[in-house]
Amino acid sequence: MTDTDVQTQAMRRSELPGRYDRGLLLAALGLAGLGVVMVASSSIPVADQEHIGAMYYLTRHLVFLALGTVLATIAMRTELEWVERYSFLLLLVAFVLLLSVFVPGLGMKINGARRWIHLGISGFQPVEAVKLLLICYLASYLVRHRESVQRKLFGVVKPVLVAGFTVALLLAQPDFGSAALIVATTIGMVWLGGARMRNLVLLGTPLMPALAWAAMTEDYRVKRLTSFLDPWADPFNDGFQLTQALIAIGRGEWFGVGLGGSVQKLFYLPEAHTDFILAVIAEELGLAGIVLVIALFGWLCGRGLMLGTRAVERGLYFQGYVAYGVSLCIALQAMVSIGVNLGVLPTKGLTLPLISSGGSSVMMTCAMVGVLLRVSYELAREEARSAAVERERQETGVWA
Repeated sequence: MTDTDVQTQAMRRSELPGRYDRGLLLAALGLAGLGVVMVASSSIPVADQEHIGAMYYLTRHLVFLALGTVLATIAMRTELEWVERYSFLLLLVAFVLLLSVFVPGLGMKINGARRWIHLGISGFQPVEAVKLLLICYLASYLVRHRESVQRKLFGVVKPVLVAGFTVALLLAQPDFGSAALIVATTIGMVWLGGARMRNLVLLGTPLMPALAWAAMTEDYRVKRLTSFLDPWADPFNDGFQLTQALIAIGRGEWFGVGLGGSVQKLFYLPEAHTDFILAVIAEELGLAGIVLVIALFGWLCGRGLMLGTRAVERGLYFQGYVAYGVSLCIALQAMVSIGVNLGVLPTKGLTLPLISSGGSSVMMTCAMVGVLLRVSYELAREEARSAAVERERQETGVWA
């Protein structure tokens, strides 16, 4: 009996199913559960003021969370081999989605920005889906050109160019926050894929002046930078949002004023249920609430990165790189949102994943978690098969 026969027999005999990572699932459920509670707490005053029903935003959040659960379930049951096979097609879909916001009658212009498409009953922000589609393409590229990426400068050029084209479309909307997030995620994935830091620096250096130019050419971005540096210089105008967030965080102290007891959400803090929901968490749950949020994100993204490392070590490169990309994307967005609320980063308009009220972001973050769970399933299945092969070898005495 040959070694190949033993492996084939072991595979046929075992037919072992995979299993989903419980720690990953619990972290995601913890964040989503906290989000439901805090959206309920922070959105009721806003909904009352707009005369649309006290539970409007909570109901809307729950609907999108349910739709996100459906997307996550689909992702959990989809073989990643199929995703890898059609990754280039998925990239084309991403570009079509980004261009669709400029189509008259389909794209929606809100507050001077074209970031949404109209789907009849609701708007959808294509960039939220583009993040996941781009991650899948980059993971496929890193698998197909692994040696070139690790050894040559040219191997790094193509993914950077793809990300650059994506960023250009986002800046045309404009959406500087998502553009910066995609740049950071791309660089992180390519680096974890084995690219030399020297090559990344060589390619990234020319981008710095471009990003600086993009940040300084719009008055509202300049105002965000200046208000971030000294929000108290103009606390009733440009610095109003940040000063109110800082007041909310200060009021929370160690353990907060109690769930539902926030004063700042009562018409003082703009976007209390979306971009600045962490400030409400800090006011009502205190420093303990902030630590809880950071711990849950650390747990979720840390386990995702560990899954990626284990998958790469097992030879499941596509699964590993997808896990890297999704984990980085969620972690970076959470870090930026938390930093904005704490006043250590300029306002970017990014929601807190799984917690902030929102439609597109909630649904696609759920889909990302579903993809991570699928990676854990396929990794566990591969580890079970390897263990079965090893047992067969030991029983038959056949060794490679």
